[in-house]
Amino acid sequence: MKFKLAAFADEASPALAGQIKALKENGISMLEIRNLDGKNIADLSAEEAREVRKRLEEEGLSVWSLGSPYGKISMTDDFEEHLEKFKRSVEVCFELNTKHIRLFSFYGAQESFDAVADRLGRFVESAKGTGIVLCHENEKGIYGDMAARCRRIHETFPEIKAIFDPANFVQSGQDTGEAWEMLAPYVEYMHIKDARKDGSVVPAGKGEGNLPYLLSQFKGEVLTIEPHLTVFDGLRALEGREKSRIGLYEYPDPETAFRAATEALRAYIQ
Repeated sequence: MKFKLAAFADEASPALAGQIKALKENGISMLEIRNLDGKNIADLSAEEAREVRKRLEEEGLSVWSLGSPYGKISMTDDFEEHLEKFKRSVEVCFELNTKHIRLFSFYGAQESFDAVADRLGRFVESAKGTGIVLCHENEKGIYGDMAARCRRIHETFPEIKAIFDPANFVQSGQDTGEAWEMLAPYVEYMHIKDARKDGSVVPAGKGEGNLPYLLSQFKGEVLTIEPHLTVFDGLRALEGREKSRIGLYEYPDPETAFRAATEALRAYIQ
């Protein structure tokens, strides 16, 4: 296999034990940690993070990235409290033995780059010297939902790498091939989910995301599986303002949806 796989295993189970089970059953060695046992990663204490790391290591698993919610707030929300949580999560990274934090570039900000840059700059300054790699995801509805605005972020902040999410670009009306040409030099890793032009989320290769082409071009190592194939606990809250259309590919339970997403990706990388 050319790639190493991580996953948002909270889509298979809200409990850490269930997430571990899903990762092992599907041959995935890394977790992009987002929610576990009723708690978002942004609210995890250092002591709790040490216990999570211990349990994962006992199973031969590790954390690839903090799938954090930082930057997934409105420009009118309280940023100071948000920033303090971010600083605590930098410390949590060390307890989990990961060097990546996912972040976003704020809702309601498409015409406000200076304000976005001020906030992103404070994230960068807070992580300076830690070795933590900040990775911006092209979420729909935020400043960086289109490739040109994403590129502006990366040109302004070389420290911030890109997470390339094909489905989010499709849902934002952005051609993924064009986006790849603009963003390839900045891509740290990819989120694997696909979508159709009507916004519906589908397994890898079944939508308009050009997954086979993107995978052939990607020179990195890590792919994070993010199924979104069924409405698992918390999906609607995690997505914020802009909702995915889910329905074309539905499965009887989260575990089945998680397995289907993994198998769809493996069809292209083996």
